Amino acid sequence: MANHKSAKKRIRSTEKRRLRNRYYHKSTRSAIKKFRGLEDAKEAESFYPKVVSMIDKMVKRNIFHKNKAANLKSKLYKTMKAL
Repeated sequence: MANHKSAKKRIRSTEKRRLRNRYYHKSTRSAIKKFRGLEDAKEAESFYPKVVSMIDKMVKRNIFHKNKAANLKSKLYKTMKAL
């Protein structure tokens, strides 16, 4: 167990960050899943920028790697164009 004041604070802040990242990650995955389930091309075109924005924010927060984000965006774009 942590004995130093700074180590105790680090534990608290790490836990808060972990929970926040988990929320962002889960909501992004849900949005991607919802996007893949869309069947209307117009709806997909309007929803695509929102999903891409969420993915970019994951990269900015170091939750996703930039290459993973690029692959996801590419696959989602192909899915959208196939509708």
